[in-house]
Amino acid sequence: MNVLRLLPLTAAIGLALAGPARADSLLQMYEAARAYDATWQSAKSQYDANVARADQARAGLLPQAALSAGVSRSIIDVDNPPQDRAYGTQQATISASQPLYRPANLATYRQGLRQAELAGFQLTAASQDLIIRVSQAYFDVLAAQDTLAFVRAQKQATSEQLASAKRNFEVGTSTITDTREAQARYDLVMAQEIAAENDLRVKRLALDTLVGSNNSQPAPLGNIDTVPAPQPANPEAWVAAAETSPAILQARSAVDIAELETEKARAGHKPTLDLTTSYGITRNSGSATAALENRPRIGSAGLAFNLPLFSGFATQNRIRETLALEDKARSDLEATRRQVAQAVRTAYFGVVSGQNQVKALESAEASSQSALDANRLGYQVGVRINIDVLNAQSQLFQTKRDLSQARYNVLLGHLKLRQANGTLQPEDLARLNLLLAP
Repeated sequence: MNVLRLLPLTAAIGLALAGPARADSLLQMYEAARAYDATWQSAKSQYDANVARADQARAGLLPQAALSAGVSRSIIDVDNPPQDRAYGTQQATISASQPLYRPANLATYRQGLRQAELAGFQLTAASQDLIIRVSQAYFDVLAAQDTLAFVRAQKQATSEQLASAKRNFEVGTSTITDTREAQARYDLVMAQEIAAENDLRVKRLALDTLVGSNNSQPAPLGNIDTVPAPQPANPEAWVAAAETSPAILQARSAVDIAELETEKARAGHKPTLDLTTSYGITRNSGSATAALENRPRIGSAGLAFNLPLFSGFATQNRIRETLALEDKARSDLEATRRQVAQAVRTAYFGVVSGQNQVKALESAEASSQSALDANRLGYQVGVRINIDVLNAQSQLFQTKRDLSQARYNVLLGHLKLRQANGTLQPEDLARLNLLLAP
């Protein structure tokens, strides 16, 4: 599954730094997004909170200590002979206990370990999601730039065709219809240019929001015809590797946590045993102190045993509840496996279809160019009219736009395939840096 990882991360950074000074590679923008994107920062904070919550479960196995202190004032009223006596008491006690046998606490501790693992899987999923979001925004900007460039090239070609139609009309070799058709097509391309400029502006704003910069400049791609096909070339091999995907690992952790919850519930029938110690000091002062039995220092150590006998069937019903939740967690795990397998197959065939589409569009581009050349020649010799040339131009530039978008979709499809089976890592962006234009 590591065939597509062609470069280590450090080498990719070196390649990126060797590129244009103002353009950032995909890997650089991903690193910038890790430091700026609010969604990622939220996921990281949630991970830290989940780990801290999981660590709290260890407390049930560790000693507990407490210090207590108090001050009181007492008055003794004696009837015979009538007299009042008062005294004060100050006391302080330190106590500690160490669980020796608490099966519920042990299950809680093991749950905490599983919850920490679950938090790690969730953070991995968030990291993969960030890679896809940055890559999508990155390629969207590049595609919008290409679209604008193609529209402007079409505008230039249409302008030349409009000028030619006007010259031919002036010398009487064409009708006013050719001029009006060329003018209509030119006006349409002008509207398309306005829309393309706005689309590029919006796509760049989306990328800026992710990476925290103004007017982001993605590094353009060079020859992307060399993007390899998915390896291995078998969707079932990708599905088999998906057992380590964050989604499946999260569902599997949920099953483990549910099983431990049942173990905690069953511990409601089991005894507990604790080692307890305490040491206290009591001081009495006042006129009545002498009449009181004085034990200022008291220390004790012992074992505390507790055996539940009956709790109104609460423990039995709790066990029934946790067993049902276990079944639910196992069903959720199976559902997740099926969903991941479907997503992997869909992503795999999407990449294969995209590569075939690129090949078809490359052939269509060559054919459209040939058709345009033939129509221009036919227009010059009078066997073709102006609208034929305009239509051929539109077809060529539309094919170029479709081909550009299809190539970016294939690149993004490789990343989405790895996300689907859970093997996507930041290092996978390294191979894309090979395609950066020098």
